[in-house]
Amino acid sequence: QVQLVESGGGLVQPGGSLRLSCAASGFSSDFYTIAWFRQAPGKEREGVSCISSSDNRTVYTDSVKGRFTISRDNAKNMVYLQMNSLRPEGTANYYCAATVLSWCPALRRGYEFNVWGQGTQVTVSS
Repeated sequence: QVQLVESGGGLVQPGGSLRLSCAASGFSSDFYTIAWFRQAPGKEREGVSCISSSDNRTVYTDSVKGRFTISRDNAKNMVYLQMNSLRPEGTANYYCAATVLSWCPALRRGYEFNVWGQGTQVTVSS
């Protein structure tokens, strides 16, 4: 069964850090491009970051550049999102998703991605 499972969410104060993990099972994640998306209540889903399967090239949405880092460990079938300097507007449910495309598509709503995790909640609040 092809599956993605996120973990690592929680409550953090503004300026704090979290590391999200995405565990892949049922397939080898190194053959897939993986991305993180988030969706806040009442808002559309938005792409946050992506790492390609072809050359591990990374892409970030402008609002997280310099603060978030995506990485992958193919030996463990894992993808991570290190989030530093978190802001209250980062409060959302964060999802990882996979696509067979070997490059990162434009980070929009994620229609190119066909395997999704269940999400992990991140709350940034004092």
